[in-house]
Amino acid sequence: MVTIKQVSEMAGVSSATVSRVINNTDTVKERTRVKVMEAMAKLGYRHNVLAASLASNKTNTIGYVVPELHGSFFGNMMAGSEKVLRKANKHMFVVTGHSDEKLEMQEIEALLSRRCDALILHVEAISDEYLIHLAKQDVPLVIVNRYIKEIEENCISLDNELGGYLATRHLIELGHTQIAYLSGSLFKADGLNRLAGHKRALSEAGLSFDDSLMVEGDFQAKSGEAGIHQLAQRAKCYTAVACANDEMASGAINALRALNKRVPEDISVVGFDNVDFASYLTPGLTTIDYPMREIGEMAARWILNRAYGDHKMSLTHILEPKLVHRGTTNQAAEK
Repeated sequence: MVTIKQVSEMAGVSSATVSRVINNTDTVKERTRVKVMEAMAKLGYRHNVLAASLASNKTNTIGYVVPELHGSFFGNMMAGSEKVLRKANKHMFVVTGHSDEKLEMQEIEALLSRRCDALILHVEAISDEYLIHLAKQDVPLVIVNRYIKEIEENCISLDNELGGYLATRHLIELGHTQIAYLSGSLFKADGLNRLAGHKRALSEAGLSFDDSLMVEGDFQAKSGEAGIHQLAQRAKCYTAVACANDEMASGAINALRALNKRVPEDISVVGFDNVDFASYLTPGLTTIDYPMREIGEMAARWILNRAYGDHKMSLTHILEPKLVHRGTTNQAAEK
């Protein structure tokens, strides 16, 4: 088996320099790095990660649980994490929990059994109690898109209640008083919190929340489409609709057009998340910006801070949403 010492002798450098090249540190000159890489290639050297992890008690691997791989939301979040972790020579091991309590637990245990140094968890079905207990164990973990007061220092989240409030307040400022709401799954914290923000904006404006103007969906485009058709069956009058996310908003817009309603001339629509496709719809979707990539970056910084002792990383635990005004919202038509 080829050793680091053999590589260093062929490249004419010290063993410490070869180690720095292997660990991809910035302290090695490019010319020296090339010499070492060429020597490794000629000798067929492969770094023994397992042996290194046994020696250092670190695998440089972070376990990452997300609900699903579908859509740009989780892709952008993971891309933010990966960018920060790759720069620090750490690796991600990504698994999906599909918002199922049993599966989320199984995936967490699988990551722990693979000796991941830390965990980034975007889990939706597991109880707060389970996560509180897990946070007290030896493996550092950060929870994204979820706030748990007892372990708030382990949480990186968006103020979803404020986002729901901003969306509905925007419609109210445009003169809308009959506002429908298509919620996400209400067993999920973000679905509940966005609805709470919607209700707060109505209350602040002296408007009553009407249950018959709300339909619960599941954050998928088809449920946004179905929600509009349910409202049509109820024969409810409304001039605007706030949606729990952009996918539901896109489905709602398709359904409104099928009912010969113009957006935004007849019905204004606002989404939530500001995913990539939101600006490419016609007209562009007015939405609430969810800084998904920044959330992912912040989670990775937390890991580097707590698991690897890089205390230079600044942390923000609760990020604020912002309204992005595009073309799907308009002044309410005068009666």
